[in-house]
Amino acid sequence: MQFNSIELLQALYQFVILIFSISCHECAHAWMASRLGDYTAQLEGRVTINPMRHIDLAGTLLFPALMLFGPLIGFGGPGIVFGWGKPVPVITRNLKRITRDDNLIAIAGPIANLILVALAFFTLVVLALAVPGGRIAVIGSFRGQIFLGAASAQQAIAMLGRLMLEINLALFLFNFLPIAPLDAARIVRNLLPYNALNTFDTIGRFGFVIIFILGDILIQFCLGPAMGIVVGALSLFIHA
Repeated sequence: MQFNSIELLQALYQFVILIFSISCHECAHAWMASRLGDYTAQLEGRVTINPMRHIDLAGTLLFPALMLFGPLIGFGGPGIVFGWGKPVPVITRNLKRITRDDNLIAIAGPIANLILVALAFFTLVVLALAVPGGRIAVIGSFRGQIFLGAASAQQAIAMLGRLMLEINLALFLFNFLPIAPLDAARIVRNLLPYNALNTFDTIGRFGFVIIFILGDILIQFCLGPAMGIVVGALSLFIHA
């Protein structure tokens, strides 16, 4: 089975970016927990972006690798790449205001992904406006084009920036699906009345099954409009 070397390179870029982004996501959870009085994750060395502290065999390696490299060998089709890391331990009794602080810890991870989206956006803007050949590289990256004879460094940076945008937007949206054990599920659980918790927890037992079946569909449904907004904002700078 043959595949385009550019597709392989892009898949490798995505895999590295995904691992880095998941590490930042989990580090943000651990950092926020330590700021709010629970040092469990900090004592386990989780306040770091070192991937070795956050890797989950299935969620960080196997599942994303199957999504990325499977289509290159004829297994499966292209889709949105996403994944998850090893859960950050939180002992809520260590928190001063349990509901509020647990929600802040839960939202810290997706906010970290949103910050990476902003950094990638800023990098693409600077590349397009201040670097010779950067504008055509940025435009080409969103069109899936590689320009022969053009500066390879600018095209590599543009591709990395675009993939950083897409992956972190996907992770942000993924973790806001109200499906256990994702972050939004913790927030929803904290807001539910006591008599609804048992039902919610029962549904949560099938969370991973729901994620495997519906995760890609739901993320693609949300990611299209989100990327449209980002690309529209970026075009204001590129075509200014």
